[in-house]
Amino acid sequence: MKVRVTVMLKDGVLDPQGKAVAHALHVLGFGGVGEVRIGRVIELELDETDPVQAREKADAMARGLLANLVIEDFVTEVMA
Repeated sequence: MKVRVTVMLKDGVLDPQGKAVAHALHVLGFGGVGEVRIGRVIELELDETDPVQAREKADAMARGLLANLVIEDFVTEVMA
């Protein structure tokens, strides 16, 4: 079963990569761009058939390794 974990910086945490991308977009002429936040997406293929169990495993992986819970939030999504 495939699970997607999306990790983003928490609100209020400075995102220098996002600021750099926002600036570059403005320089390239892409107006109307507000705040840009950079995160990451991790796709996991799990040996699991139960979607609830797959989500629980992915949540545990995110809490244990994939996300720094001090500065990041995560969302898990069962894909198939």
